[in-house]
Amino acid sequence: MDISPLALPFPALAPIAGVRIGTASVPYKRWTRDCVTLVELAEGTVVAGLTTQSKCPSPEVELCRTKLPGGQARGLIVNAGNSNAFTGMAGRQAAEAQAARVAERLGCSADRVFSASTGVIGVPLPVDLALAGVDQAHARLGQADFLAACHSIGTTDTFPKAATSSAMIGGARVTLNGIVKGSGMIAPDMATMLGFIFTDAVVSPALWQQMLRAAVATTFNCITVDSDTSTSDTVLAFATGAAGHAMLASMDDPGADALAAALADLCRQLAILVVRDGEGAQKLIEVTVTGAVDDGSAHRVAMSIANSPLLKTAIAGGDANWGRVVMAVGKAGEPAERDLLSIRFGDTLVAQAGGVVPGYDEAPVAAHLDGQEVRLTVDLGLGPGRARVWTCDLTHGYISINADYRS
Repeated sequence: MDISPLALPFPALAPIAGVRIGTASVPYKRWTRDCVTLVELAEGTVVAGLTTQSKCPSPEVELCRTKLPGGQARGLIVNAGNSNAFTGMAGRQAAEAQAARVAERLGCSADRVFSASTGVIGVPLPVDLALAGVDQAHARLGQADFLAACHSIGTTDTFPKAATSSAMIGGARVTLNGIVKGSGMIAPDMATMLGFIFTDAVVSPALWQQMLRAAVATTFNCITVDSDTSTSDTVLAFATGAAGHAMLASMDDPGADALAAALADLCRQLAILVVRDGEGAQKLIEVTVTGAVDDGSAHRVAMSIANSPLLKTAIAGGDANWGRVVMAVGKAGEPAERDLLSIRFGDTLVAQAGGVVPGYDEAPVAAHLDGQEVRLTVDLGLGPGRARVWTCDLTHGYISINADYRS
């Protein structure tokens, strides 16, 4: 598979104290690459997480939901090539057996082992392969790094996706590293992908969950490739506490705002990387909506625009068809007034007050659409609400990838 033209280089990621990674290869699919990832986390590691809002979640998602209120983690196991979703009791038993094997190897209780799987829906996770993957990855703990983990968790991804950020807390520099997989079946309903974040910060489970929820709202919940929400989407954030600064338990604590900002920045980087690897994508599209009655309304209008196949194909073809933006705003079901609406492609105002601007010149718009990064701004002229979301164009490549996905 060709690497996305929107790919970015893999960043330099410093090790996170209290995190050891091992990967392994088992034949979930006709792959020779590693596809099982095991992460050992130091005793006392705090976990926060969010999972898909799909009504058909995988057993791994359901297990995460039951374990997250405990706020503690010692291990993470990830399978690529088999989502284990829509697999009934057999899938549930396989997920539980794999988590139990991880717990046995790490010497902890199973309620501190978190699981995720990604791949084809409807095929139960083979228990023998799942357990063999744990054993192999455990034997290799410490031999893999974040780059190896990125490759191991991917499916139709064309490049490894990771990001880093940092914050100063009480004189200590705290590092945050994140890895993510996702390319298709991407639409915000939590976060449509698998994402794993690691930091050495010292933070309470409740505050860490609060920070992650806020970060996801403006990042992972603001991306879409194809409007489809997966059965398996999971974002987990682990804080090992190795940085040694005073515990953060409230947003009023010194340094809490810095950690929250660093987490939000990390999530934004990771979310945009997913869109950059959208299946068949040739262009990254940023949609900004202002002037809505409130932020929620602005978000829904922005997503209506970003999910429009007509708009996405127009941008793929370099067609400055602003009428498709009008269509997407009108169908969103949110307050909008035709004669107050204005639309910009890049820095060029193309339409306002119910029509095209006088003397409109399409040349600068065509030049903007010819680039790999497209900015589209809509002002509704109704109020203070604003939102920003990211999507990609829709090309023949998307059809080719998904028509052949199971073969």
